Amino acid sequence: MGASVSVPERSVHQFTVKDSSGKELNLSIYQGKVLLVVNVASKCGFTESNYTQLTELYRIYKDHGFEILAFPCNQFLNQEPGTSQEAHEFACTRFQAEYPVFQKVRVNGQNAAPLYKFLKASKPSFLGSRIKWNFTKFLVGKDGLVIDRYGPMVTPLSIEKDIKKALEEA
Repeated sequence: MGASVSVPERSVHQFTVKDSSGKELNLSIYQGKVLLVVNVASKCGFTESNYTQLTELYRIYKDHGFEILAFPCNQFLNQEPGTSQEAHEFACTRFQAEYPVFQKVRVNGQNAAPLYKFLKASKPSFLGSRIKWNFTKFLVGKDGLVIDRYGPMVTPLSIEKDIKKALEEA
């Protein structure tokens, strides 16, 4: 159930994902940037605080080589029931998200998005490789390697020091 999955990719930059409209995007465009990859949901108890703080962090660090990659996910009590475009519109309208909100993905199970298989294999938690809930965060260094993983109860602003440290590294 929580077993680690072997993945051939060695960096986040080797993946291609789809934006909210279904257009493919190669993550190599983020080489040299610090990334915070987050599975998001619009109807979760963590939605308000996480989206608000993600927007705040992005505004502070976007001009310093920081990017947030938000992936809507409906695997946890159907808390992201709409389309990918609706999830994108929700984040951008209600929380003024200026960072990319991608196509909805699965983060657990056999059909988990390849990017999430990589992230989970890079930094398993006490649950093994499973994502516990919405708003699990992965901090990725400029080299595309996972630095750390944060559970849903860890607020975005509480990891600001880790983001600053990653931005300062060569």
